[in-house]
Amino acid sequence: MTRYFENGAGELVPDALAGFARAHADLVEYEPAEGYLTARHTAPARRVGLLSGGGSGHEPLHAGYVGAGMLDAACPGRVFASPHNRQIFRASRAVAGPDGVLHIVKNYTGDRINFGIAAERLADEGIACARVLVDDDLASDSEGIASGRRGTGATVLVEKVLGGAADAGMGLEALVDLGSALAGRCRTLSVASAAHHAPATGEPAFTLPPGVLEYGVGIHGERAEHTREQGRVGALVEDMAGALLDTLRPGPGDEVVALVNGLGSVTSLELYGVFGELARVLDARRVRLARHLVGDYVTALDMRGFSLTLMAADRDTLAFYDAPVHTPALRW
Repeated sequence: MTRYFENGAGELVPDALAGFARAHADLVEYEPAEGYLTARHTAPARRVGLLSGGGSGHEPLHAGYVGAGMLDAACPGRVFASPHNRQIFRASRAVAGPDGVLHIVKNYTGDRINFGIAAERLADEGIACARVLVDDDLASDSEGIASGRRGTGATVLVEKVLGGAADAGMGLEALVDLGSALAGRCRTLSVASAAHHAPATGEPAFTLPPGVLEYGVGIHGERAEHTREQGRVGALVEDMAGALLDTLRPGPGDEVVALVNGLGSVTSLELYGVFGELARVLDARRVRLARHLVGDYVTALDMRGFSLTLMAADRDTLAFYDAPVHTPALRW
């Protein structure tokens, strides 16, 4: 028996996309036969189309970031499944600018393969295409994981900064350099006290004893190498932020952008408490909190957990981050 409000097996994603497009018809257009969404408005100076995509179930990622100042197109797959290369190819062809199209890809095997096939098809048609790979997940930074670090919360920050740069007229090669540098300056760590439930079966992806956290959980329910007692949130956030800072190694006075992200079933009350603890840790380390986001930005269906993302930032990064944006999920 499903836990979700849906019309039936296989209908959850297409119904949601149709409803999403109707709700935000002033910002996005949905191509149901092709399975992708495009932005209705783009900056006149933009020369490169920006496209991302991945499995559904992480909303508002990616469809929520289609619009002025961020993505030109998004390709949603089935729940936790990569989009088809045909979707990516056709969406890329629809939004490619004079200098081509840039794919922003989370580091998962299926995404890399399908975006790669689409890029080959675009090259056959003479459309310039390049890729920025987002691989920010600290918990999967291990020599024993052949595929490398997973792409998680930093995807939102990378998409926002690249959107600002593209609106300023930056070319394809420069966007790749900027995006790759950004991805290298981001790290994320996630925890959960309860797994998401699969839409098809209603079963949890994993189970935990009461008061125990999956420390380093993935956004598809990938198990962490460690569990820990939940304890006080201040101690938890101090450990998580400390691990991120020890990896990024910002010096005194250096600036970061922070994302405190709910994974699906954590309340705003809790998330703002987490943010307060994160700000306290940064202050103690004399790291300047230049910008921040708090809320649900990259979810995992109904997982009960949260993630912390830090991005080391310079003045140019912050200028592109601050550039105007108007999407269903992010605007200023």
